[in-house]
Amino acid sequence: MEVVLPKMGMTMVEGTITDWFVQDGDTVNEGDQLFAFETEKVDYEVTAESDGSLRIMQPVDSIVEAGGLVAYILAEGESLPEGAAPAATPASAPAAAATSPATPAPASAASTTANVKASPVAKKLAAERGIDLGTIQGSGPGGRILKEDVEQAPTPTAAPAAAGTASNGRIKASPVAKKLAAEHGIDLSRVAGSGPGGRIVKEDVEAAISNPPPATAAAPAGPLEGSIPYRGIRRTVSQRMFESLQSMAQLTMTMEIDVTDAVRLRRDLVAAWEAEGVRVSYTDMVIKAAALALRDHPRVNAILNEDTVEVQPEVHIGFAVALDEGLIVPVLRNADQVPIKQLAIDSAELARKAREGGLTPDELTGGTFNVTSLGMYGVDAFTPIVNPPQAAILGVGGIADRPAFVGDAGLDIERRSFLTISLTIDHRLLDGAPGAEYMQSVRRYLEHPYLLLATV
Repeated sequence: MEVVLPKMGMTMVEGTITDWFVQDGDTVNEGDQLFAFETEKVDYEVTAESDGSLRIMQPVDSIVEAGGLVAYILAEGESLPEGAAPAATPASAPAAAATSPATPAPASAASTTANVKASPVAKKLAAERGIDLGTIQGSGPGGRILKEDVEQAPTPTAAPAAAGTASNGRIKASPVAKKLAAEHGIDLSRVAGSGPGGRIVKEDVEAAISNPPPATAAAPAGPLEGSIPYRGIRRTVSQRMFESLQSMAQLTMTMEIDVTDAVRLRRDLVAAWEAEGVRVSYTDMVIKAAALALRDHPRVNAILNEDTVEVQPEVHIGFAVALDEGLIVPVLRNADQVPIKQLAIDSAELARKAREGGLTPDELTGGTFNVTSLGMYGVDAFTPIVNPPQAAILGVGGIADRPAFVGDAGLDIERRSFLTISLTIDHRLLDGAPGAEYMQSVRRYLEHPYLLLATV
């Protein structure tokens, strides 16, 4: 039986093999986890669909086309097809010495990462490599540790590898175990796995969490240098943005909006829903305004399909989430119809899953219009790049307070809050005037924010 790289979503072209959970020649059963791979957006794992002997054809770090052959599962007495040559893979890791729960690491190898400021990706990578984040000096804002900082940190070699570490240096652990270890700053290289072949499972990490070793002093890290693999999200974002600028006639317009009333409404909504853990963001309000405005101007909610401009009947808003590797854009479906409270809940959940690498293909595809925000970084206005085949994208800047003339005669001075939005359009689908009319609708919803609360 052929094992192929599954196509996860319509836009997936290829994937990179990141880990094999079993070795070449091992016997596997239906449902066993075989390998992990990353696409341009998220990570996935593949399980066996039959019993048999596994023969690996693509080693770790191989880039494979969607639907491409990765391995064979051979039934008893079955041989590889003529000309098929298994990939060179490391020998199997020794089995765990015992199947009892993991024992805590020695005190000298303690981890101090539990409260360290680090990105989720950095925590995950550090846990996989057995690196103590407390020994790394972060290069991000406020000293936050980024993925690149972990990649440049030396891998600990003082103690022998745990039973769950394969001979290629990769730690054999279940996804749940890796995630739990990253969240609690547990060094997986110091955890003995009780799963098959010494694989670290959830219970092993929980045992290590219950018995934390004392902390060691942090040592300063050297300067950031070296190379970063150009693949996955970073590569896809770069290629798509370059292709977008090369293939479109893009025009960006900016507009200033008085959001004083919207600021007051958000403050009231945050207070009203605080007990429920719902916190509406300014971006949520802009997304809702953008979605309602698309109903008023459906031509903006269109895609270009070769020689046809197709106006989309539904409003699905993609919003950009920044990761260390690049941008990822989960999709809020029917954003014009979802009440703003639920929209805030959905956007927060999608952003969390994006940072943890847990988005599904359905949550990443089907967007008809995108919203991206840099206001939290102090950016007033910028030039967002349209994501083909969409017709436009809305950029959201920061909110700034300043004096403004108000009153019937325009002679009174009052402190007001202003937001700048930037709309980039594909001039092949839209002209400047329809784009400006769309921006006027967005402004109307934000300057009269009670409209955002209206139910459909």
